[in-house]
Amino acid sequence: MTQTIQTGRYFTFFNEIGIIEQLSRAFLEAQLPDGIIAPHFSVLNHLIRVRDGQTPLVLARAFQVPKTTMTHTLGGLQKHGLVDIRPNPKDARSKCVWITDAGRTLREETIAALAPDLRAVAEVVSPTDLDRVLPILEKLRQYLDQARDE
Repeated sequence: MTQTIQTGRYFTFFNEIGIIEQLSRAFLEAQLPDGIIAPHFSVLNHLIRVRDGQTPLVLARAFQVPKTTMTHTLGGLQKHGLVDIRPNPKDARSKCVWITDAGRTLREETIAALAPDLRAVAEVVSPTDLDRVLPILEKLRQYLDQARDE
């Protein structure tokens, strides 16, 4: 017997994720230095979480933004000394993005500065709650990553 999928519930699920993203962005941006915004931090985080040395085109695809948008974001990061953009060692026609020590430090300091906000969240969402929901969110992210690449 095929289970009927309630698309409205899935829409509500993604809608909640979107609202959480908007609200959590405010927490994040309150801790970032002037001139640095959430998309900048997201790129730094990606370069550490996945790997640095990626081309702007690969980053644009990962973030699902036009290459021109990623180029603008990378320009802001480079202006602040948070990334270094160098010729691609495998293909001199393209460039690769490397996170600098300053970029790594900014990421770590920002995460540390978020501690009071995260402690407040922990009063509402317990570690046990996180343990239950994180595997589901990771599974969803993995699926959406794979679907994007197909």
